[in-house]
Amino acid sequence: MHIPDGLINDPRVWIAGDVVAAAAVGYALHRENRRLQPETVPVMGLMAAFVYAGQLFNVPVTAGISGHFLGALFAAVLLGPWRATLVMAVVITLQCLLHADGGLTVLGLNVVNMGVAGTMLSFGIYWVIRRLAGSPSALFVAAGVAAWCSVVAGAALVSLEVVLCGELPPALVFPPMLGIHALIGILEAGVTVGALAVVWRVRPDLLGLQPAQAGATGGGE
Repeated sequence: MHIPDGLINDPRVWIAGDVVAAAAVGYALHRENRRLQPETVPVMGLMAAFVYAGQLFNVPVTAGISGHFLGALFAAVLLGPWRATLVMAVVITLQCLLHADGGLTVLGLNVVNMGVAGTMLSFGIYWVIRRLAGSPSALFVAAGVAAWCSVVAGAALVSLEVVLCGELPPALVFPPMLGIHALIGILEAGVTVGALAVVWRVRPDLLGLQPAQAGATGGGE
């Protein structure tokens, strides 16, 4: 899903991405600068390291195509969407600068697609499902659905950005991109739910659960 340099050749598209990314990250910095507690900073650093490492491992999905963990929803559940947006922006920027994973001219678009949309949209879906279901165990269903959506939404945005450049019609871009990333989204959902299950076992309070609720979710000790 990382867009390389040259794929988006219309400056209006990637400049718009830069503006949206700068606005979102700037607001997140302003918002969290007033609320951030000192003890939260190491947690954000650990989350960034976890997501960064997780994105380095690619898993084959179909012939010649692989996918990797995105981690946007996982970060948003544990940190909140705005802090998760900052974490994702740092991870995506480091990958671009250190590994050339994603182009420099389209860095803003990559931050928007995977960082801003990945955290904000998916966390909104997660929040709605949890509130509607009401059960503590619903967090795993909500996380799986929202994690899948984070990948598919990012793929839809990439497709839209390619189409806006005017060189390819939507019919040639959207179906393959969404079809492939729907499969990658299943991987994302599985890893996210598994990681949250580990957190639930050792620190249910990070998920907004008390130990008694965690035990009711799956027979905790």
